Amino acid sequence: MKSKKGRGGRLSKDERRKLITLRLEQYPAIRVSVLATDIGVSTETIRRDLEDLEKEGLISRAYGFAARPLSPEPEFMARDRLFSEPRNRIAKAMSALVEDGQVLIIGSSTTTLRVAERLAADHKDLCVYTDSTLIASKLAANPTFRIRLVPGIYKDSERCVYGPDTVDYLRRVYANHAILGATGLTSEGISNADHDVGETYRAMSLRAEQVTVVADHSKFLRPAVNTYAQWAVVDRLITDMPPYGDELIQGLRAARVEVVVAGDGGGQVPIAED
Repeated sequence: MKSKKGRGGRLSKDERRKLITLRLEQYPAIRVSVLATDIGVSTETIRRDLEDLEKEGLISRAYGFAARPLSPEPEFMARDRLFSEPRNRIAKAMSALVEDGQVLIIGSSTTTLRVAERLAADHKDLCVYTDSTLIASKLAANPTFRIRLVPGIYKDSERCVYGPDTVDYLRRVYANHAILGATGLTSEGISNADHDVGETYRAMSLRAEQVTVVADHSKFLRPAVNTYAQWAVVDRLITDMPPYGDELIQGLRAARVEVVVAGDGGGQVPIAED
């Protein structure tokens, strides 16, 4: 829906800025051309507005998109209340790919926590390595599981451990699956807002036959501090809607990442085909 124009049929700069920030409260990222059409001005005008907003730290820009500003995520328990149903669908899709008796590495995140709950309900005889005390607790509901909480420095805000001991321990582990979350997904790869957790994820991504990223659509086109892996390292992305944004799609295609959209009628998206 196009915006209503004010005096003389034109929006003031302040009015345009308010509309841009309002749109980014509704969507994590929006193409510049879409903003221009929506607001009813040229792309050049929108780009000038975006430059000003970026200088003030109110937005971030990348690859022809305006995005929410680069900022720390809320603490773990606050994030866990968001996107509950999409994460449950993602967890179900991930569980379907795991076989009883396999060895898994699961990184700390709100989506992987849902995966852990589903695995405990669906499987038996799994051996799981994790940096998350919450994930270890959820997995412990299944008495057939062997759970190894990796060593490290405890970070209460993320309910996980991190540091050189964590990374060194993971170098001696090899698994069937590494299941990892994300703060952001861009053409460059997968990122995390917490640098320490990102370094743990980086180590985990190198220690499994298959690497799966589980992340809902709010992570699309969203940059974060630590890009812990490029798409070439990842075998599969499980999410709740098809990825959007030409650059993100091209990144997935170039790396031949399998994209699984979880939900009614969901399944593999042939995004990696030439």
